[in-house]
Amino acid sequence: MTVSDPSVQAGGSSSAVGHIEDDFPEEPKGLAAVGAAVLDLLSSAKAQYSVFVQTLYYTFRGQRRPGAILQQCYEIGNRSLVFLCIVMGFMGMILTYQAGIQVKRAVPDVTLLGATFLELIVRDIAASICALMLATRVGAGIAAEIGSMVVTEQVDALRMTAADPIDYLIKPRFVASTIMTIMCVVIAGGVSILTGMWTGKMFFGISAETFINWSLVDWGDVIVGVTKCFAYGAAIPIVSGYCGLSTFGGSEGVGWATTRAVVNSSLAVIILNFFISGAGYLIFG
Repeated sequence: MTVSDPSVQAGGSSSAVGHIEDDFPEEPKGLAAVGAAVLDLLSSAKAQYSVFVQTLYYTFRGQRRPGAILQQCYEIGNRSLVFLCIVMGFMGMILTYQAGIQVKRAVPDVTLLGATFLELIVRDIAASICALMLATRVGAGIAAEIGSMVVTEQVDALRMTAADPIDYLIKPRFVASTIMTIMCVVIAGGVSILTGMWTGKMFFGISAETFINWSLVDWGDVIVGVTKCFAYGAAIPIVSGYCGLSTFGGSEGVGWATTRAVVNSSLAVIILNFFISGAGYLIFG
């Protein structure tokens, strides 16, 4: 029997976002490898931007499925809250202890330790650390779930029923992540403040009234912190969802998609942190 389709002759396979050939060309070396990596990164960024634009469109014009959004709020927010509180609790103790040690080496006065700690928590630490933890837990889960649906052809079945995978799979996770990230950051940040206050009392003799000093926190810090929460909450499901939809190669491909989702989501959080922090310092000082 003669197979007329060239892709079938080459043993090609397909993913949810395009056709993947199994016969790969020889890998470039040296400067060509760097150029290929940059082009691949730009191509991936362009595809993720396209997924982001489509997700925004379906958020306002797509199907209304509040039940799916509530389920994702539970999966992303409720199931991550204990993990985030434990992480931020230890971060509060570590940051306060290390900062206190460094301050005492320079000056004997640690009365402003709490004020500086609160400013860092509100402006950067709470949102960034929580987002990195969500990228590992939530990002990996989204990529694994969607990737498994791709390799078992459930995504193709969705398309056959006229349901767009971005509207059906990514939009509920996008909306839920944007909402629940800020709620989790506020609660976990509160836990870190309590553990930092306890550490200040136990190791440096700082009273609770002295430690809870909001004099250095202004509206600019709050706006920057909330902006980071929304940006991180939007980026994690977009990046992870794209990694899941671009899965190919069976169960091994799902594993690679999960790894890519964690790495790329964490990288997105760090890049967004750089740009939002820079804009915040330019606008609010």
